[in-house]
Amino acid sequence: MSQPIRVMLVEDSLVVRQLLAHIVSRDPRLALVAAVDSGEEALREIHRVQPDVISMDIRLPGIDGLETTRRIMAERPTPIVVVADAIEDSSLRISMNALRAGALSVVEKPVGTGHRAYEAIADQICTQLRIMSQVPVIRRRPIGAERLARTDLARDELRGTIPPTQIPATQAPSVVAVAASTGGPPAFAKLLGALPADFPLPVLLVQHMGAAFMEGFADWLNGVVPLGVGVAREGVRPVAGQVYVAPGDRHLALGPGGLITLLDDPPVGGQRPSATVLFRSVARSAGPRGLGVLLTGMGEDGAAGLLDMHLAGAATIAEHESSAVVYGMPAAAVRLKAAGSVLPLDLIAPRILRAAQPGLSP
Repeated sequence: MSQPIRVMLVEDSLVVRQLLAHIVSRDPRLALVAAVDSGEEALREIHRVQPDVISMDIRLPGIDGLETTRRIMAERPTPIVVVADAIEDSSLRISMNALRAGALSVVEKPVGTGHRAYEAIADQICTQLRIMSQVPVIRRRPIGAERLARTDLARDELRGTIPPTQIPATQAPSVVAVAASTGGPPAFAKLLGALPADFPLPVLLVQHMGAAFMEGFADWLNGVVPLGVGVAREGVRPVAGQVYVAPGDRHLALGPGGLITLLDDPPVGGQRPSATVLFRSVARSAGPRGLGVLLTGMGEDGAAGLLDMHLAGAATIAEHESSAVVYGMPAAAVRLKAAGSVLPLDLIAPRILRAAQPGLSP
């Protein structure tokens, strides 16, 4: 039998810390190796206990969870799951910035054992700790070094040392569909942050995240990118320069007449919202005038839908392994030959902008 996953809890509330410890202890695949009440203690203990994954409270006395996450990712990179209050705006903003700093996912804080949602939240916490413990995280490099690596890859593409990547679109796009899972929030911040406020197309977005966090995620993204961002509403006609985020636990689709449709259909590949549902709807509604982008994420969601877009003549892009936090979903698209273009994250926005400009070859 394999060794249990070593978990360190960082939580300043004694009650919540004890509840988390109880939740972890119920799962035989997890082993609690430390439970600390501050970022300072976490930074001291991490080298001694060497956890496989960390449950991180975001509002800590002294060094908060965001700064603790930054220091851990710089000094001893370890998978981090943020455990946050889904109803406090300030906590949500800090949580999303912690994801940008290197944390992998965010889950709801546990409720008391007598609460009707206790079992579901407890199961979600354990599932995230188990899954994220398997993600290989790296020490955060300086931004300049990362940009240099992306530039080198682009130069190698031009020189022919890696296969050229071309978008085989037959028409200029009228809508962009983007999707991600693990590592998605910082990837979206970077990708959409590189598009101007007057970007001439609407953007439909799927991010795998707990339903309780979707409004907060959209609000956070709206504050860090030039485009307007909000949770998608039924029957709305997408307009240029706006990003429409799939709501929690509902599929986002482009329906008849080009209107947004929200679906309660069963999960696809275990996901709702599903990237494949979004991409397939864009293939049906927009055909060759769609542009699909599949970013970092665990699993295979989106690959089959991106293939439908590709076969419909749409432009399709998958994130390159060099920049993906988890090269799962993009890799699945590459295996299916669904991606007309495979690019590191820094090069995707320029390619989208070229595709969106009338009269220019993408």
